Amino acid sequence: MIYPLPAVLVSCGATPEEYNLLTVAWTGTICSDPAMCYISVRPERHSYEIIKRTGEFVINLTTEKLARAVDWCGVRSGRDYDKFAETGLTPEKAEKVAAPVVGESPVAIECRVRQVIPLGSHDMFIAEVVNVLVDERVIDDETGKFELERAGLLAYSHGEYFALGKALGHFGWSVRKKPYARKSGGGKSGGKKK
Repeated sequence: MIYPLPAVLVSCGATPEEYNLLTVAWTGTICSDPAMCYISVRPERHSYEIIKRTGEFVINLTTEKLARAVDWCGVRSGRDYDKFAETGLTPEKAEKVAAPVVGESPVAIECRVRQVIPLGSHDMFIAEVVNVLVDERVIDDETGKFELERAGLLAYSHGEYFALGKALGHFGWSVRKKPYARKSGGGKSGGKKK
């Protein structure tokens, strides 16, 4: 499988009585115009029916400070717990959808479902991004750019959580410096050595 993955909290529900949180790692961007993303959810999950019925959800990016809550929401069911109350997270009003935003999240992506594709163990909810809320503390004042180092976002890989944030270069940096030099010998060729 492809790792690492983002570890996000998906919030759903049309009313405070049904608000729920679901930890999701199978998520990502699938189109830029229109802006679209997806989440894959097992049909037996409590949030699945809520999202299918309401057609809305919010992808809340998570941080090192939220790691415990992210893990807890991934192993407990909203059928048995009020996850916002149990974790101490704050459900806040979104701007375009009924589902709540996690107040402690640095980035909240409001989504409307356009299509549900049954895949096997999971169904993929393909959604249009209708709004994005970003905490100004993770935006560089001069450039207006999102600062990953400030956010301390989480990633998930083979059952473990990791913090992100070490910059290695920017898009296109490999062609703006000296030409890429191939090393001779010792490299992987895709085949077995004889």
